[in-house]
Amino acid sequence: MFSTKKWTVIYVILMIGLVVSMLGLTILYTNLNRKHVILQGEFEKVSSHVDSLRETVDLIKLGSNNSKLPYGLTSQQIYDLVEPSIVKITVKVKRNYGLVPYAQGSGFIFSEDGFIVTNHHVVMGADWIEVTFLEGTINTAEFVGADPYSDLAVIKVNPEIQDLQQLFVGNSSLLEVGDPVFAIGNPFGLSGSMSEGIVSQLDRTLSTQYGYLIVGVIQTDAAINPGNSGGPLLNKWGEVVGVNSAIASKSGDFSGVGFAIPSNLMARVALSLIKQGNYTHPWLGLAGVDVTPAIAEAMDLNLSRGFLLTYVAPNSPVEKAGIKVGTKTVIIDGQRINIGGDIIIGIDDLQVRKLEDLLVFIEYNRSPNDSVILKIIRENEVMIVEVELEERPPPR
Repeated sequence: MFSTKKWTVIYVILMIGLVVSMLGLTILYTNLNRKHVILQGEFEKVSSHVDSLRETVDLIKLGSNNSKLPYGLTSQQIYDLVEPSIVKITVKVKRNYGLVPYAQGSGFIFSEDGFIVTNHHVVMGADWIEVTFLEGTINTAEFVGADPYSDLAVIKVNPEIQDLQQLFVGNSSLLEVGDPVFAIGNPFGLSGSMSEGIVSQLDRTLSTQYGYLIVGVIQTDAAINPGNSGGPLLNKWGEVVGVNSAIASKSGDFSGVGFAIPSNLMARVALSLIKQGNYTHPWLGLAGVDVTPAIAEAMDLNLSRGFLLTYVAPNSPVEKAGIKVGTKTVIIDGQRINIGGDIIIGIDDLQVRKLEDLLVFIEYNRSPNDSVILKIIRENEVMIVEVELEERPPPR
């Protein structure tokens, strides 16, 4: 039998144990509660950030039809949105002593399955292509296809290496002179550089280093320098409206005039390169000069617009359609010009004032095997000629 004294000792020990346990539980609860408060605060911050990003992405999806954000995103919002999608491209060639870097450019994620758009002249002749994301990850890329006539190319990285965020492609035909635009790329190897400007002019014709003409080109005063090639030109909603391609400069550095391939052409070319490795351009097979007042006077014309044909390629669509060139050579403004040939003044429902009108129309609206109606002037009489477009021959 336990004595009263022993029971008292046991009771005291139990009470001390209970107090210690309660104190321990109190401390544990306090620590857990503190951590819960901290985690709750972090969760609310992350949720707020996610909601903000979702709202911004939703606004961008609306594009230029978005009435809630008529003035677009801020420069910082645009940069934050597109930064994960911009890459630096390093091209290497094989030498006797191994792979050697010989060119750098920019590119952007076109689709989440790894396809990246850049310029043809950036990756031309590459034996090895490396892609560096702005956060530092470096991946190798495979060549998918290229189109020298539009100076566009597609390469591909393994989409399983990391999450890829594609850029939204906007409608370049909605651009107007004076619209704000942003160029992001890697000028002079400086990763993630952003410049801001406006659309200086539209429907420019760009002569590439290979001698090909790219029509419908965007001119911008946003700073574009060597290394920017292949990077995106963005509108005020962060949509891709062009691919930065070239600058007009005697020094090789930016001097206020840059050029970008419109997104409407880029999207058509990129999808075709991804699907079949090449892109087919429609072709008429002609050359000539824009009609000037001096040419109109020499040909006794009542108008000084349109495109005078001075050359027709053998077995070309226009030759098959019976289009004729002149045989009389005269000197006009110091140049020898064959006059007397057909003058194109319209194609389908479009009035042709100059060569660019004709080329832009077929490049952006027609495909090989489509038929077009040419309105021409022959010996001062208006005629209608139907021509079936063919595929542009491959570069020589």
